[in-house]
Amino acid sequence: MVADGEERISDYLGARRGGGAGFGGGGGAFVPADYRRVYTGLAAVYEAGLAPTEQFCEWGSGFGIVAALAAQLGFEACGIELERDLVPQAEEFVAEHDLDVPFAHGSFIPESAEHLADVQDDLATLGRGVADGYDELGLDPDDFGLIYAYPWPGEEEIVEQIFDAVAARGALLLTYRSTEDLVLQRKA
Repeated sequence: MVADGEERISDYLGARRGGGAGFGGGGGAFVPADYRRVYTGLAAVYEAGLAPTEQFCEWGSGFGIVAALAAQLGFEACGIELERDLVPQAEEFVAEHDLDVPFAHGSFIPESAEHLADVQDDLATLGRGVADGYDELGLDPDDFGLIYAYPWPGEEEIVEQIFDAVAARGALLLTYRSTEDLVLQRKA
């Protein structure tokens, strides 16, 4: 499944570069995680029963690979993606792997926490001023026992602050870092 996802990403990015348009049509960027490493982290969390619930959300789901891996492990997975054109890519990916994983277009930042993403960084990729995806999923940020994110360098602290503001007590945040590390945190 990971190899299929990586091939889809490569084909998609190659077609976007070949057509002269940037990712999402707006010149943005997409950097995939090391999905095998992320799977190892997800599996460790699942097998040890560390998450308080099996509800999982991928913040910035891209092609939906991490949400698919979580579903394959047994989590009730979903994803929220800011780039509209990636949502059908993720839906197609999970459908072809016979997984039931819903994806929503929108920001993972609920309106109540948008102030935490007010940064003076022109490279910030956080979705501010965009409706969040929770209504479309019929869920709230505090419904999830485990949230996964791959923040851009320099945005890790903001993602952690948003998690602390909106996640349920005891929920876990698993982040993949540009240093190729996985960081697991629990909300106190």
